[in-house]
Amino acid sequence: MADDNARPEPNLNGHQRESFYLRYYSGHNGRFGHEFLEFDFLDDGTARYANNSNYRDDTLIQKEFCVGPLVIEALKQIVRESEILKEDDSRWPPRSREGRQELEVRLGQEHINFELDKIGSLTDIQESDDPEGLRVFYYTSYLATL
Repeated sequence: MADDNARPEPNLNGHQRESFYLRYYSGHNGRFGHEFLEFDFLDDGTARYANNSNYRDDTLIQKEFCVGPLVIEALKQIVRESEILKEDDSRWPPRSREGRQELEVRLGQEHINFELDKIGSLTDIQESDDPEGLRVFYYTSYLATL
């Protein structure tokens, strides 16, 4: 779904900057409550990280930091080359009580927001209704959060 209000902004060189946002979430509700890991990157270089684990009374860890334009460009390249924006999650395993994974990406006028069951192994991908699409999701989300 495209955001009609997202307009490229000029960067320092006067060129148009392509809007960009990437968020990855993996979490579940279990014995220790709501546990999750989340990253997001904004086109201005703002990056946020959150990790919530109640195991042994751990607390929520939240960090916000800045990354340079080369990191944002590398993330855009991962998104473009993976072709994740062309995927359709309608045949992917829906979220379950075991947990969920989410990947949201906005690149220019394109926007996707996938929500699916947690992938436990590559066997889960192979046995799915859409192994090729799920493989693209798996590797894109892995590379984007390295």
